[in-house]
Amino acid sequence: MERKQAGRTATAGPSTAEVSLRELALVFLKLGTIAFGGPAAHIAMMEDEFVARRQWLTREQFLDRLGAANLMPGPSSTEMAIFIGYEKRGWPGLLVAGCTFILPAAIMVGAIASAYVRYGTLPQVNGVLYALKPVVIAVIIQAFWKLARTALKSIWLGTVGSVAALLYVLRVHEVLILAIAAGLAGAPVLYRRLPTTRRRRALLLTQITPLRLPAVLAVTAAPFGLWPLFLIFAKIGAVLFGSGYVLLAFLRADLVDRLHWLTERQLLDAVAVGQITPGPVFTTATFIGYIIGGTPGAVIATVGIFAPAFLFVAISGLVIPRIRRSRVAASMLDGVVVGSLALMGVVAWQLGRAAIIDVPTLVIAIVSTALLLGFRVNSAWLIVAAGAFGWLYRG
Repeated sequence: MERKQAGRTATAGPSTAEVSLRELALVFLKLGTIAFGGPAAHIAMMEDEFVARRQWLTREQFLDRLGAANLMPGPSSTEMAIFIGYEKRGWPGLLVAGCTFILPAAIMVGAIASAYVRYGTLPQVNGVLYALKPVVIAVIIQAFWKLARTALKSIWLGTVGSVAALLYVLRVHEVLILAIAAGLAGAPVLYRRLPTTRRRRALLLTQITPLRLPAVLAVTAAPFGLWPLFLIFAKIGAVLFGSGYVLLAFLRADLVDRLHWLTERQLLDAVAVGQITPGPVFTTATFIGYIIGGTPGAVIATVGIFAPAFLFVAISGLVIPRIRRSRVAASMLDGVVVGSLALMGVVAWQLGRAAIIDVPTLVIAIVSTALLLGFRVNSAWLIVAAGAFGWLYRG
């Protein structure tokens, strides 16, 4: 038995290859500079880089970390980078890998935001953004479709998603929606485990209780400040499940509807910029932070939205094994993911009405969706093609 366990440890343990912090920084700077295509593409590049080529991790280790990243809120590809850094060099590696993966995209997005603030009203720039927005909607539809096929594991989860979408349309706070979705998804498992009628009534009360929370969770309108900006983005980074595109629901609810710090046009432009740059989609926060508060706002928003990912990876060693072992926690997590997808679907519809304004934008949206879903064309090519068309058509 001892020999068998020792062999398993040798197989599953970390690679013995010595990795310096400098080497770690350089490889993640490279990935952060060339990683186009969204989280799935980023993770595929990491698997090739760290499992196949450098052999820093075994395939089993890589999949284990990927599973943990998918169980946590936040940007999964960034969390994978943080996991790998922590695996190779502990706490210093955690910080170096995460920061260097984020940095190239943040710098690019910040530079584009600066140009946008200065030149965003020029006809040529407006023409490019005019054609990019329908492609962004198509990319969101593609992400929604692919994630929904995996997440909707049962008719009950589909019902939970429908309830979440309805609540969002009724302007219930998005954090509360995710809490309700988790409760509804976990309720059947809990119900089967409760032996008495009295406990079942207690379960019913726990499902009703979250309805009292909107006053606590609501973000009241306030003048702009860097601290409130940090809190908004830290909240988003701490509760966002499902996909970077669910970010739209949170940004729209907080910054467009409640605080009025951002317009819908600026939000769509921010997402378009996130599509044409490599690295995490969450660097959309850098663009928005710059528009709202200049360079300090860009830094604060970027730090705020990514800080929870570093924290979650650091504590995941204690929490994730328990979540995996608990059927109740796993089912509640399914509810959170489905609720997140519901938010993404409603926001795609709302933003689509602002992006698709005439026949050319409708054609761009339809063709882009067909190419993404039917032929798996890389979204970066569609962004480039749409940008060129918009420059010529509206320039």
